[in-house]
Amino acid sequence: MSAKVRRQQAITRLIAQHEVTNQPQLVALLAEAGITATQATVSRDLDDLGAVKVRVPGGATVYAIPEFEPDRLAPLEQLRRVMGEWVAEVARSGDVVVLRTPPGCAHVVGSALDRSGLDALMGTVAGDDTLLCVAAEGEGSTLADRLRDLAGIEESR
Repeated sequence: MSAKVRRQQAITRLIAQHEVTNQPQLVALLAEAGITATQATVSRDLDDLGAVKVRVPGGATVYAIPEFEPDRLAPLEQLRRVMGEWVAEVARSGDVVVLRTPPGCAHVVGSALDRSGLDALMGTVAGDDTLLCVAAEGEGSTLADRLRDLAGIEESR
């Protein structure tokens, strides 16, 4: 697993565990976790992860990584980057395509796919390291091929 994937996993976990209000705070939390990162790197990671600022009770704004933002389409190059970095395996069973990711990463890939606008994709369900992608009726093979292509994975025979 690359340093970037480990750092982004840590960022996702830290945002879920703490009310992170700014990037310097996130840099400090990463440092406490033994991960050195600059504010510029953290800024790029937050963008890659699709992080947004949300208002919490009390009026503060904190970072959150949304599970589903139907109105925000992911550009194809962002989807290809996310798939290439985080998807290790693509398998199909009928009209369900199963993606395997590193632990804690399935929701990041799911969010990017949900925002992708891929024609054959009806929706996703993310666990910890497994993502179920539901294809439109009869489109499972087409979707699996498309996801393999985006992830840079050759079909195993």
